[in-house]
Amino acid sequence: MRLPTLPPSLLPALTHVMRPLVRLMLKKGVSYTCFANLLKEIFVDVAEHEFRLDDKPSTDSRISLLTGVHRKDVRRLRAKVSERAAILPEDISFGAHLISVWLNHAPFCAAPGRPLPLARLASMGGECSFDSLVARVSKDIRARVVLDEWLRLGIVRMDEQDQVHLEAMAFIPQRGFDEKAAYFQHNLHDHACAAVHNLTEDGAPFFERSVHYDSLSPAGVEQLREAVKVEGMLVLNGFNLLAAELEEQDVPPADARQRITVGLYFYTEPNPPAVTKPTTASSP
Repeated sequence: MRLPTLPPSLLPALTHVMRPLVRLMLKKGVSYTCFANLLKEIFVDVAEHEFRLDDKPSTDSRISLLTGVHRKDVRRLRAKVSERAAILPEDISFGAHLISVWLNHAPFCAAPGRPLPLARLASMGGECSFDSLVARVSKDIRARVVLDEWLRLGIVRMDEQDQVHLEAMAFIPQRGFDEKAAYFQHNLHDHACAAVHNLTEDGAPFFERSVHYDSLSPAGVEQLREAVKVEGMLVLNGFNLLAAELEEQDVPPADARQRITVGLYFYTEPNPPAVTKPTTASSP
């Protein structure tokens, strides 16, 4: 079996990409040994399920050759039950759906992307209430349970008139590490999948573009941050509305359904000037 040639630019790129992930692990107490064992499992799992020949199960020897993991470890890891987690936990998927309805469907919004404050109880607001919003999506979940959780996460707030206001224009918890970690898993995974596809596959690439400057003032950065916050949400809300309409108008058979992720992000950090090496003059 011929192994692919390693592009010289790949390892430096992987090193750079891994730095923020290592920073997260060190901050949260994940040691090198723990992550190395996890990485070994992932290498074996990906090689077994995504690098088969003629769709036949691979041998331990072939997986060992592909991954560099010792054959004894390959055998042990393949015997483990693979835990393939859902893309997003069910409660978060439910919450995202609920907010999509609030943002895009009457009587819960003044116009698409302009959610209205909702009376907490149907006895006060009728159809334009938080009770009715939750009932629109599910008859099995009590609105009070959702409201208490969303107040905890900072997604909504209550006013003096007992109305519920949407604080996050998308389901982005302000508090709650587990909820934020679920979105970290989902968004970073799908961005990485798009980038890896564009590096390794033929055919049409996934859209992946960015704008980057390296000499902005702090005031300029803050102006851009606010512009991305406002205008970026308008763009995402537009895609959200289109996706919701397409999902209702063009229902595919169960075996032909596809999921999508559209993302937008902003990041800034200090950019110190490059260190120039002093020149040395040679004697004539």
